[in-house]
Amino acid sequence: MEKKRTPKVVIFTTSSCPWCRMTKEYLKAHKIPFKEVNVQRNPSAARDLVRMTGQTGVPVLLINNRPVVGFNKPMIDRLLGIK
Repeated sequence: MEKKRTPKVVIFTTSSCPWCRMTKEYLKAHKIPFKEVNVQRNPSAARDLVRMTGQTGVPVLLINNRPVVGFNKPMIDRLLGIK
């Protein structure tokens, strides 16, 4: 029997972003573990984010290294297998 792999999820946020809070709550509600990177507190992560995605806005999720810009629920659901 094959064990289902847990997706690797990283979310780039800022402290004042309401969409970031909604995205984190959505992931928690579906019991999806994630690593949060606050780009306000981590300027090098902010530069990496722009380099990876061309985006300066948040939230940006990396789901198994695939970027999702914004709280794009259909894309998040598809990549995480949420029905």
